[in-house]
Amino acid sequence: MSAELGIATRVIELVREVAGRAAEAEVVVRHDAQALTRFANSMIHQNVADATTGVRLRLHLDGRTASGSTTVTDADGLRALVARTVAAAAVSPPDPAWPGVIRPAALRVSAAHPGSGERSGLAFGFDEATARATPAERAERVRDFVQAAGGLETAGYCRTVYVSAAFANTAGQAVEGRTAEAAMDGIARVGGADGVARLASCRLADLDGAVLGARAAAKARAARQPVELPPGEYEVVLEPDAVADLLENLATFGFNGKAYVQRQSFAELGVEQFDPSVTIVDEPLGSRGEPAPGLPFDDEGTPRRSLVLVRDGVTTAVAHDRTSAAQDGTESTGHASAVSRSWGPQATHVRLEAAERPAPLAEVAEADGAGPIAESARPLVARMRRGLLVTDLWYTRVLDPKSLVVTGLTRNGVWLVEDGEIVSAVGGLRFTQSYPQALGPGRVLGIGAESVLLPQSWGRARYAAPALHLAGWNVTGNASG
Repeated sequence: MSAELGIATRVIELVREVAGRAAEAEVVVRHDAQALTRFANSMIHQNVADATTGVRLRLHLDGRTASGSTTVTDADGLRALVARTVAAAAVSPPDPAWPGVIRPAALRVSAAHPGSGERSGLAFGFDEATARATPAERAERVRDFVQAAGGLETAGYCRTVYVSAAFANTAGQAVEGRTAEAAMDGIARVGGADGVARLASCRLADLDGAVLGARAAAKARAARQPVELPPGEYEVVLEPDAVADLLENLATFGFNGKAYVQRQSFAELGVEQFDPSVTIVDEPLGSRGEPAPGLPFDDEGTPRRSLVLVRDGVTTAVAHDRTSAAQDGTESTGHASAVSRSWGPQATHVRLEAAERPAPLAEVAEADGAGPIAESARPLVARMRRGLLVTDLWYTRVLDPKSLVVTGLTRNGVWLVEDGEIVSAVGGLRFTQSYPQALGPGRVLGIGAESVLLPQSWGRARYAAPALHLAGWNVTGNASG
């Protein structure tokens, strides 16, 4: 038994002592150890590490629900957490939507590790070397990034994360798991132009700073002296970094079980809402032999599993926690979080299926370092008669959640393409676009052959994205207006 599971079990015992057997309770204990090596002006300027163990208790008593949390895990701290949560439940409003707690259920076996233990989940794609990575190992990758940029100004980070977590409830469910992740995100700058390179993996060994630095520098050099283009609808090739923003917004607002139940989502199950080439899967346990990027259970103790959100263009599922599932007359898909009852359950390990079987991460990164066009996007660019190659989207904001119309800006490189060749860099653009419409039937002209796992700047979501060739993208202005 891990230390985290021991704490979770003790909190359940205290709930029974204080509130009696009638109380229902769930406890999540999570130990997060994060280490970050940051660089700016082509020099490391910060190396920090933080490790915190947090305990979160959700309790339902006499028809009322309350939650509490603490980072004080000694006996007094845990007893105080239970006492104040019980007191909060007594003055909370009735909770008729309470779905109850999950009965004991075994964790699903990772596809990457079919022999791993079903109950504990401790062997789900865990890389010990990444969890125990040193500052020197991260600094090596930063050094390689800076050197490969060939004298251009660089900035960014290399980080490693280790998580060990456990869940217990009053119905007897008790599970534990751990995971590790590494990520690198850096830019190179020259003459006011920026280029970017990013990659995430469950193994620090997959991150090659030299490949990423060369890719960022090539993009920056190619993005100098941009021209301005008028507003209009443009054919586009979106590189994986840009596609990740599509996946994030689709997951947050579209495949959200609460939004679906409240009819605030575009999702219509069983309807062909996307191009037949589009398949979107949530893969919390990993796939294709790669280690799992997440824990094997959610914050309600529900075992996680692969969930196909879109199959061959047809919307097939949305993400549910126990509350939204009960309201929809179905079962939880394992997407509960600390905020899912408020903001809705969200798929957090989303992959848009590539056109072919992806190459290993190291091979993809090496090929991508050759120039301003990502290797996975090159065949798509070669087929474009006149359009835009877009590296990255940012500052995206939803204007209409139901149709998922989003406005935002491009950054880190846009190029005008004619007859399959880059003819000019383009200045930053503002766009206003319905994401489901952009991926609608007949609108996807091509999908890249590799899905690349990309780091997120905040939260715990991870998106694996290929390049996309789309028939139209609505440019509504330049970055300045």
